[in-house]
Amino acid sequence: ARPAASMGLDDPWDHLRLTYAREAPGFLRTALPGLDSDAVRFVPHHMAHAASGALAAPGADTSSVLVLDGRGETTSHLAARRVGDRLEPLHGQELPHSLGLVYEELTEHLGFLRSSDEYKVMALAAYGTPRMLDELRRFVYATGDGGFHATGVPWAELCPPLRPGEAWSQPHADLAASAQACLEETLLDLVRWLHARTHDRVLTLAGGVALNCVANSRIAREGPFDRVWVQPAAGDAGTALGGALHLCAQGGERPEPMAGADLGRRWSDAELEAWLKTAAVPYERPADVAETVAEALADDAIVAWFQGRSEYGPRALGHRSLLAHPGRSGNLERLNDVKGREQFRPVAPMVRAERAAEIFDGPLPSPYMLFVHEVAPEWRDRIPAVVHVDGTARIQTVDSADEPLVARLLSAFERRTGLPVVVNTSLNTSGRPMVDDPRDALECFGSAPVDLLAIGPFVIRRGAFFAGGRPDTAAPEGA
Repeated sequence: ARPAASMGLDDPWDHLRLTYAREAPGFLRTALPGLDSDAVRFVPHHMAHAASGALAAPGADTSSVLVLDGRGETTSHLAARRVGDRLEPLHGQELPHSLGLVYEELTEHLGFLRSSDEYKVMALAAYGTPRMLDELRRFVYATGDGGFHATGVPWAELCPPLRPGEAWSQPHADLAASAQACLEETLLDLVRWLHARTHDRVLTLAGGVALNCVANSRIAREGPFDRVWVQPAAGDAGTALGGALHLCAQGGERPEPMAGADLGRRWSDAELEAWLKTAAVPYERPADVAETVAEALADDAIVAWFQGRSEYGPRALGHRSLLAHPGRSGNLERLNDVKGREQFRPVAPMVRAERAAEIFDGPLPSPYMLFVHEVAPEWRDRIPAVVHVDGTARIQTVDSADEPLVARLLSAFERRTGLPVVVNTSLNTSGRPMVDDPRDALECFGSAPVDLLAIGPFVIRRGAFFAGGRPDTAAPEGA
């Protein structure tokens, strides 16, 4: 790594970043007493991202990988190829040129939190038209050699900045739409360059830019690769997995592909019940929690759903979710109020994999909510809560072999409503991380207007929760 100023970047905290990297072995010794500092290995940032995609992707022993984010040590991008368990770098774009940093600048310009709220810009883009695209192309474009130019955008000349919390206007949405279109064009050029050198069938994506599901869908639709797989923890959290996979492969141990994103902690039924008793909340243990929740959803309840291991990455995938009825258009506003977030933000549908193709047009299966799909016209009025303003939805397909409980819930809801789709958004409120442990779930349920908490095989109803009373045993269903 080099100091930021030497790479044309303005980062007053860069010295802390460099110090943290240099002192990492000491930090690790503090967390892991007895660790030998000589055992610490440094994995380059973008190589860790690349490994998190290429080495984790199923069915991709020979594949291309594209990494794009804000910055690594001296670059903002890596194009590479996986051959067996080896990653072969092909090109890296030197800083200060960075598609991720350009998008971060726009995020801040629009009054959102930089390096955190970029997904809000993507959502806002659907409300605009890309009328400023030609101007942005002067500053952001592929250079034809596997790299790109991306710096110096005069945002204030294109549109006045917004202060945090200030209401956006049409020019702000148009600027977001223009930047989104420019990003997509540049990514397609990079993807085509990469395919021309590898001729692979499979492309894997990682890095923070790979969380842009609108761009991912365009790459899948218009790009030259037969299949596109995106690391579900594509942001910097994914480098933990990537660093481990990279060293695993270097050590001669074959990495296993990711079977799912549920890599976090889990609790047994007995442990969950102990939490509920300690919290002194009245709860039930119904015969089938999926049927009970489906009944509540059909009655238009909002349900907090806490099941199995927590998810790795920024998406709720049926383990730590807020669920709602997709056929009630007001549920979008209702959920955004529950979560305390902007009303232009969409919520996502989950659907059993075998039903997805009749409702949604796009890359299938889509188990990680990393692509957007066109909603079939005949379904848009039937599931309005999950249809974004541009007629798309960021779907999660559910395979009953992988997620039997969620699949059973979806089937039970469809029997009651005729709709094979349920609203699924993350179990948290604005500015707080996703729920992980039972205490998180109870605190979220107690502080947000949610009607039912399904935690393992148990359910807690809002009325009973606030009525008080310390339970000794689980009440029967309906009590």
